[in-house]
Amino acid sequence: MTCELYKRNELSYNIFGIVENTFVSVLTIKLFKMTHEYKITGMTCSSCEAKVKNALLLLPDITNVLVSKESNTGTITMDKHISLHNLQIALGGDNSKYRISAMEHNETLEQTKSWIETYKPILIIFSFIIGITLLIQSSNVVFSWMQWMRHFMAGFFLIFSFFKFLNLNGFAESYSMYDIVAKKWKGYGYVYAFIELGLGIAYLTDINPLITNLVTSIVMSVSIIGVLQSVLNKKKIKCACLGAVFNLPMSTITIIEDALMIAMSLIMLINMF
Repeated sequence: MTCELYKRNELSYNIFGIVENTFVSVLTIKLFKMTHEYKITGMTCSSCEAKVKNALLLLPDITNVLVSKESNTGTITMDKHISLHNLQIALGGDNSKYRISAMEHNETLEQTKSWIETYKPILIIFSFIIGITLLIQSSNVVFSWMQWMRHFMAGFFLIFSFFKFLNLNGFAESYSMYDIVAKKWKGYGYVYAFIELGLGIAYLTDINPLITNLVTSIVMSVSIIGVLQSVLNKKKIKCACLGAVFNLPMSTITIIEDALMIAMSLIMLINMF
């Protein structure tokens, strides 16, 4: 009994160490600027150069543009990669006399790297939650999917609520931009952070699984409606899933997060009967 208790305490210390490293890793993520060379045709005078430069600088995340009509080139510095399609739209679209194309970089590779850089906080968090919950299962004789899902959801809600509490006002403000309840009552953003914290504690301690899973399925189902509306309408707004700490765009990733919580809570509900 003493040996088993010692192993559990040792496992707990390891888990807390991993959680601490998770927060340090995510909070110290920095965005690095990137610079690419492009071929830009159609510039015939200084006025053309100025027009192209100003048009590109209007795009979000572009911080500096240098263009040359003599060499038909452009050097663009950006906070994150912007696709050629969006750059061409900024220059007037397909019917514009100005045409832009990549010179040295691989466009597909750069877009992939940009996607990873944008969603790095979420990818790191999910990786650590999966790692911690698998580590807990390693102490069991038989792998328990229900217990693993319960611990995964506990980690998800506790960590995500943690980031919301870092700037509760900022989260509530961002959340009211798309959530169907928070749009009508901004105070729900503050309440929602406490709901996530409560659910995290409930899953961790396994308090009243029936009520916990019912509340999760209802809350996340309501939450996903606003997310779906924003993504389907292609609204470019900030996702509030990690509070106001990171500037993450609303996307399919947000839908997957909510859908995953709904699916897991429903699976555990069905498994109870």
